[in-house]
Formats: sequence, C-alpha cells, structure tokens
Amino acid sequence: MTLKTFVILVACLALVGCGRRTEQAAKPTAAEPDAATADAHKEPPNTVEVDEGMLRDLRITTREVESRSGGDLVMLLGELSVDQRAYAEVGTPIAARVTRLLVNAGDAVRSGQTLVELTSPELGRERAEYLSANARLKLADAALERKRGLAAEKIVPLREVQEAESAAGEARAALRASRAAIAAFGVEPPVDDGDEATSSAFVLRSPVAGSVIERTAVVGQMLDPAVPAFRIGNLSTLWLTVHAFERDAVRIQQGVAARLSFPALPGQDYDGTVTVVGRRVESESRTVPVRIDVKNSSNLLRPGMSATAALPVGATGAAILTIPVASVQRVRNEWCVFLPKDANHFEIRRIGRGRDLGGEVEVLSGLRAGENIVVDGAFLLKAQAEKGEADHDAH
Repeated sequence: MTLKTFVILVACLALVGCGRRTEQAAKPTAAEPDAATADAHKEPPNTVEVDEGMLRDLRITTREVESRSGGDLVMLLGELSVDQRAYAEVGTPIAARVTRLLVNAGDAVRSGQTLVELTSPELGRERAEYLSANARLKLADAALERKRGLAAEKIVPLREVQEAESAAGEARAALRASRAAIAAFGVEPPVDDGDEATSSAFVLRSPVAGSVIERTAVVGQMLDPAVPAFRIGNLSTLWLTVHAFERDAVRIQQGVAARLSFPALPGQDYDGTVTVVGRRVESESRTVPVRIDVKNSSNLLRPGMSATAALPVGATGAAILTIPVASVQRVRNEWCVFLPKDANHFEIRRIGRGRDLGGEVEVLSGLRAGENIVVDGAFLLKAQAEKGEADHDAH
C-alpha cells in the first residue's frame, strides 16, 4: 500500500466517525420538545382534573367538615308532617254547593280570610225558622205581660199567668236553638225580615294563618261535611317524626340538636331540635316515636318528605370531626377525600379514618373543621383519578 493510499483511507474513516457522532448528538435535541410538552401538561401530584363536559354529568355536591360532640350517634328514618299547632282542615258544616272559590293551592292566607262562597237550602230554612222563633217569642212576651196585668186586677186566675210564662220560656228556648243552628254556618242570625234575611249563601274562613296545602273544592261541587275542602298550615316550622328502637329511645334527650338530610335535597343538611320523645312503645314495630322540630327557612321542605336524622344518644364526649361516609374513597390503598381547588381541579387529600357513625365517618387527621369536601361525585372522581394514573403508566 502506497503512502498516498493510506492517507486517503484514514481521511475517509475520520469523516464517517464525525457523521455518526453528529447524528447521535442530534437525536436527544429532537426529543427535547416532546419532553417539554409532556412536562407542561403533567398534573401536579395528588390532583385530578375534570373537563367541563364531564363535570356537568358528575353532579358534584360539597359540604363542610363539621365539628361536633363525640358521643354515640344513631341514624333514624322519618317523614315530615305539618306543625299541628298551626294547621287546620276546613270543611262545610252541612251539605252545600260551591258558588265561588277565592284561593288556590299554594296561596298564603290570613287568619279569618274568606276561602270560598257556598249556598245551602238548609241555611235558608234555619234563617226562616229564626225569624219565626223571634216572632213567637215577641208574641209570647206580649201575652205574658197582658196576663200579668189582668191577674193583678183579679180578672184572670194565676194559672193563666203560669201558662203564659211557660209559653214564653218555650219560645225563648226555640230562639236560642235556632240561633245556635245558624252560628254553625259561621254567620250571624238575621236582624230584620228583609230580602237577605232568608238567604242561603254563606262563606268558609281560614281559622289559621299560613298556606293552602290542599284544596279539593271546585265550583259547582256539592261539598260533603265529612271531607275537608281545604287543608291550611303554617310551613315555616315542620315536624319530623322518626322511630327509635327502645334501647336508643331511652338515651335520647329532649332538646338535643339533630342533623337532618333529605334524599330530595342532596348535599343540603338541616338542623333540628328534639321536642318530644314518645311515652309508649308501639307494639308492632317495638319503636318509640320521636318528634323533631325543623325550621323551613328555605321554604324547600314539604310535608310528606322522607328524611334521615342523626341523633346523639347518651353522654356527650370531646369534640370530633365528621364527614359523610360517601365522601371517603379508597385511592392508592389509602383513605382519601377530594377538595375543590377551582372549577376543574380537585385535590386528593389523605385522611386518618376513625369510627363509623351511622352515615358519617370520624376524621382523625388530614382535615380541619370548615374545609369544603366533595360528597356526591366523590366515587366518580376516584375513577377519574385511577384512569389518569393508568394512562400515565401506559406511556
């Protein structure tokens, strides 16, 4: 091999080596934008992101972490009813036909307000009977005075005076009976014998202030005295009646506060106060009725709604933190809750789980009183978090 050939071969090998080093150096540079893009879209640790479309489907509700006494808690089912102290069923005292309705269901009414106008032939007869009884009494009184005058002059015997007194007494009793019959219609007896004196029209009035809960009367209907035409009540305070087993009822104290939840109003809790603990055990269910007064300040509660009441029983203990059991989820083999950070991001917070208290869970660590946590939708947030981790592991 000549010297010239050797120099050419060395030069070619050097050029090939430089090309390979340039290609290898260029490869990491080309991958750098992909790494930067991935870092830009990577979620912070312990955070789950939900897009707006999915967020509407989740129907997430939140609730604050509560601090309460650490005594035992029982969960009791019950149903709302009206406050019987401010409730009335209004009906006709006798069969009568509806001629005019003045209120509808849901209307607010005052005590003494007219609800409906009715007409009844029976009322017309009672008014006519009152006028007749009044006329007979006047005649009997006049006859009695005349007999007394004649008896004073020894013209008639005392027996006729006594008969006149008896007739006047009977006429007076008949007038009182007729007046009572008219008063049952809620009207006053006629004061004269004019055209309106024997009218068959009368009205029904509300005996309490409140709202018309139900109205069964319609124009032209013949009302039955046994069937209420209106149910009226003040719904600002309602009664929740729950049923406690004997072992729990004996430990429930009158005046204690209760926490109430309603299936119809998820995520909205109400406060109540135990006002009555029943004095007898119902033989069929072996339970004791417990009445809880509930303030209906939001006007969302309705008689007939079902509810769950959390009631403390027995002696109270030190304050503890509690959250709904539905808010606690198992994420990465740890008990966690979700806290809203903004509209689309939720923090995954690990907690120390304590006792199960009916529908609530005691929190030993990880949360503070007043912090907002997700209740309804927590399970779906857990699924979204696990899906995000699975996608990350796949890449």
